[in-house]
Amino acid sequence: MTNCNCTGLNCPVDTTLRLIGGKYKSLILWHLINGALRHSEIHRLIPQATPKMLTQQLRELERDNLLFRTVYPVVPPKVEYALTDSGLSLKPILFAMYDWGANYLRDNGREINCSMTMDVRET
Repeated sequence: MTNCNCTGLNCPVDTTLRLIGGKYKSLILWHLINGALRHSEIHRLIPQATPKMLTQQLRELERDNLLFRTVYPVVPPKVEYALTDSGLSLKPILFAMYDWGANYLRDNGREINCSMTMDVRET
């Protein structure tokens, strides 16, 4: 029998879910696997996210050191987001989540229909 007192931020599973479990965080991380993207590019890939919500999720991922934001000194301003080493270390978790979800959908007769594609594994 396992005695789990999983309250607070020192639980590994709770910590992982807190860091990547936001409404669009996993999708953002997925789309950054192949390299840096601008806010507008991420929004095109995740159109259901409002610009405000997307900005909030990006800020939280930056705060948690999973991505970094580069601001280029040009007019108009150019900002790109890319994964940190910690963010890149989530690749196996994101791939496992994709595989599990894809199998679940197939097993339940549902079609995969989203912006996440498996070409990110080719890099």
